[in-house]
Amino acid sequence: MSVTDVDRRDELLALARSHDASLAFLQMGDPSLSAELTRLADLGEKTITLVGVSLGPLAPGHSWLRRIAAHWWRERAGTRPEIQVATRLANSLEDLPQLWAEMWAQTRPLTGTEPGLTSPAWEQVSDHVRQVLICRGPRCTAKGSEETAKALILGAMEAGLGDDDLLITHTGCQFPCNQAPVVNVQPDDVWYGHVDALAAQAIVHDHLADGHPLETHRLPR
Repeated sequence: MSVTDVDRRDELLALARSHDASLAFLQMGDPSLSAELTRLADLGEKTITLVGVSLGPLAPGHSWLRRIAAHWWRERAGTRPEIQVATRLANSLEDLPQLWAEMWAQTRPLTGTEPGLTSPAWEQVSDHVRQVLICRGPRCTAKGSEETAKALILGAMEAGLGDDDLLITHTGCQFPCNQAPVVNVQPDDVWYGHVDALAAQAIVHDHLADGHPLETHRLPR
């Protein structure tokens, strides 16, 4: 479900294989859920059960698992399999093996009447003042950008910064990889390097809340 799950792909893939299952991602990972459902349907699978895993921040709500799968089901040409969706998410990789049978048994079928992928609320660009771009490329991930993201998100919440203030976005590689983890703030055009959790908290306090860029981690432009 979350970007963090993409970072832990190998662990999740091994766990899926141990249960004769496959792996798909809702965001920033391949195969996408739609692509994997197409592959399984083309192989002639009659019933597919989806179990959602959400290990990190900025994951969409559980309802998005049904919403994306239902969109695929409605758009599918030809024979469509029955799709069952587990009624709860797995939030811990360590607990998933013990929960697997329980989650597998507690499912609800797709009906095709689930909400679509559009809403009037998503028509316009949000009113945020700043967009915070957190690099989740391979080197930034290896150097701890998951903790950077958590600190930024929690720090913004604690500072009372909401949707009208910030749009926090995960990205692929932002290029100055030697400075990992990298964060940049737009439209201020301020780039930061070596942003660990403590630096992320300082960026929230000094820059995002008070409007003064944090000079100690600022990169030249």
